[in-house]
Amino acid sequence: QVQLGESGGGLVQAGGSLRLSCAASGRTFSSYAMGWFRQPPGKEREFVATIRWSSTIYADSVKGRFTISRDNAKNTVYLQMSGLKPEDTAVYYCAAGPFTGWRTQPGDYAYWGQGTQVTVSS
Repeated sequence: QVQLGESGGGLVQAGGSLRLSCAASGRTFSSYAMGWFRQPPGKEREFVATIRWSSTIYADSVKGRFTISRDNAKNTVYLQMSGLKPEDTAVYYCAAGPFTGWRTQPGDYAYWGQGTQVTVSS
């Protein structure tokens, strides 16, 4: 079992930055693929980024602006967001899955945090 908890969300002006954190429980954290997803108001949950060991992939909409990273010693995964836009407004979730391949669909992830709200004002 893995339990996840996000923090770091808030209100920021367009062009600003935020860093989200996701703390995970469990001794197998380092072997899990970790992902960030977001759910804009009235829309479905969508892929943002994922990290396996030190390899990463990103959604096209955030590439070059967001960076996912992990600190296995702290059982924490981060999402550094810069150049924020109003369309980045969403509830952001971290997720974990014990798989070895790349996964970008929410249904592929077994464990989820409760989410943290990010609001970008124009």
